[in-house]
Amino acid sequence: MELPPLGPLIGSGKEAEVFGCGALAVKLYRVTATAPKPSAFHEAAVLALIGAHGLPVPEVHAVGQVDGRWGLAMTRAQGPPLGEAMRPGSGEAAAGLERMVRLHRQIHDCPGTHLTGLKGRLAADIGRAAATLGRPLARRLLDGLATLPEGDRLCHGDFHPWNILGRPGREVVVDWLDACAGDPAADVCRSYVLIHPVAPDVAAAYVEAYAAAACIGRDRILAWLPAVAAARLAEGVPDQVEALLRLAEAGPPP
Repeated sequence: MELPPLGPLIGSGKEAEVFGCGALAVKLYRVTATAPKPSAFHEAAVLALIGAHGLPVPEVHAVGQVDGRWGLAMTRAQGPPLGEAMRPGSGEAAAGLERMVRLHRQIHDCPGTHLTGLKGRLAADIGRAAATLGRPLARRLLDGLATLPEGDRLCHGDFHPWNILGRPGREVVVDWLDACAGDPAADVCRSYVLIHPVAPDVAAAYVEAYAAAACIGRDRILAWLPAVAAARLAEGVPDQVEALLRLAEAGPPP
């Protein structure tokens, strides 16, 4: 299906760029992205699947190509990323954390039916990062991962303030390519790992805020930290390798 003409660039990441097009947004995967055509169709399928739960997510209008690049057209979220409101010194960090927790728990209330298992994905990524980790550490991490719960809840897989767009009460959660089924605690730990390099205090506060709202121990979330940090190494983040190795080797912070 033909995608609409591109408007201005409104977002850019390692794997894709997003262009405005009136009431729509067109997300185009980079030619250097991993499997751009399957990724476009997979993300569209995931959005169709989870949209049935009534979650605040974009609605897909088309999947196709523009200048040889695969992507999808979807409804455009109105409003800035939550990450802008939570910048240091903004005074909005506490309110932003509340919004994040509310949305994340809303996601986790839904079943992850028909989605890839989170633990299997982590295991595969740890295997891909084994050369960086070293075989003994990779083996130890896989053994530890095997003892953690499977879980069957919907997990976003890339949940952080820059993937939450819109005003309070009208937020839209975007970038669902990594959605999977698993333990919500693992998904929160993934958020911790993603936020920590940019804002370590916010990352720690988010774990505390989610644990308090969900009435679970902080330790349950951080039990996933070695495996989640190690799996992140497979994503090509050279500036974070040393920090991720420390987290994978040392385990949860005190």
